[in-house]
Amino acid sequence: MLYLLKSNLLTRAIGGYLVTLIACGCQSPPKDASSAAAATQVSATYIDEVKTLAVHATVRETFDWITTLHDETTQNHILLTEIPAPPFKEADRANQFKAMLELAGADSVWMDSIGNVLALRKGSERKKTTVIEAHMDTVFPEGTDVTVKHRGDTLYAPGIGDDTRGLAILLTLLKSMNGAGLRTQGDVLFVGTVGEEGEGDLRGVKYLFEKGPKIDSYLAVDGSDIGQITNQGIGSHRYRITFQGPGGHSYGAYGIVNPHVAMAKAMAQWDEAARKLIDKGGAKTTFSVSVAGGGTSVNSIPYESWVIVDMRSESQEKLAEIDRLLHDAVAGSVAEVNKTKKKGNDLAVTIELIGDRPTGTAAPESPLVQRAMATAKYLGKEPSLSAASTNANTPLSLGVPAVTIGRGGKGGGGHSLNEWWLDENGDEAIQYALLLLLAEAGISAN
Repeated sequence: MLYLLKSNLLTRAIGGYLVTLIACGCQSPPKDASSAAAATQVSATYIDEVKTLAVHATVRETFDWITTLHDETTQNHILLTEIPAPPFKEADRANQFKAMLELAGADSVWMDSIGNVLALRKGSERKKTTVIEAHMDTVFPEGTDVTVKHRGDTLYAPGIGDDTRGLAILLTLLKSMNGAGLRTQGDVLFVGTVGEEGEGDLRGVKYLFEKGPKIDSYLAVDGSDIGQITNQGIGSHRYRITFQGPGGHSYGAYGIVNPHVAMAKAMAQWDEAARKLIDKGGAKTTFSVSVAGGGTSVNSIPYESWVIVDMRSESQEKLAEIDRLLHDAVAGSVAEVNKTKKKGNDLAVTIELIGDRPTGTAAPESPLVQRAMATAKYLGKEPSLSAASTNANTPLSLGVPAVTIGRGGKGGGGHSLNEWWLDENGDEAIQYALLLLLAEAGISAN
């Protein structure tokens, strides 16, 4: 039997059947107290490095610029928040962000063919390129009211924190470095990316590494507190699975295949097998049967049943295992339902890959992670390392040093209509980003 095939698609043999694959574009704590302590040990070498940077006269002047631009940072934050950037429709915000980067004084600013906005600030030696990035998209659909509401000192709006604050940080950082005349040895690339959220599937950062310039280290501004450093990317696979049959009257067509039954059997079988795999221990791994639909009426055998699933793991190997279990369950359930039909055509199934985020880790002892932790300590924060799914996943999977750092202040209600952000020492996050950026790019003596 041949499953439903479409042109220009990937196919995979699973359980003796050919399945169509359509290729489309959280944090976890340390395992125990001892490993947490080991993971956050900071070498005196990097603590001294950050202290030396922080007392540099031009760096102190840049800190003053950050303070001076405080109100402008807030205005930029609000302005960008109130420009909708729903999934796959970031263009309006991207155009505004591009114009603001140009005014902030980058050497060159451009938009690539997928919609990322890039601003280059050339270094004196140009032997290394460090990216500092925030994503432009939000999770909220078109038509969402993104007007910023002021309640005392707190700002409320969908996307006010995740990740519009990161964009405002990049603008102030660039303008402050220019105002103070602070030059780096290496090039710095300020980037606003598309497609970080949901089914955007990191498409902006993936494109950046596929088609963009060579990148030597990567700083994503997309966390919360500046002491919380993400050095490990949680990988994920997401699928939309569609079971299709002839459909018919619940009485008159009785005996034909029922897509709902196949879907339910497949999910039940996957649930059982996946739980057994997870119960064996090892790297944290999860799965979810997330959204389901199909059917037309109570007195009809459906012609279609679909389901969207999500699986995540800190280990690429475990992610591949739980993925294989899903495909085995789908193939098994379809074969079982087809075997019991009394008439009509067999079921067909399409498996569409709608999310593929890779895993990767920057070791706690690596220079970038050490610098991130040392900078947090300098600013009076106790650093902690974590795993999450962010734009840093892509460089980490490619072996490029990368971390995700916090946007500072206080916030909550992420991915909800009641998202909020409070500017409590918000300038510290910009100072943090500056010190870490300089540790990577170097200060020019010229």
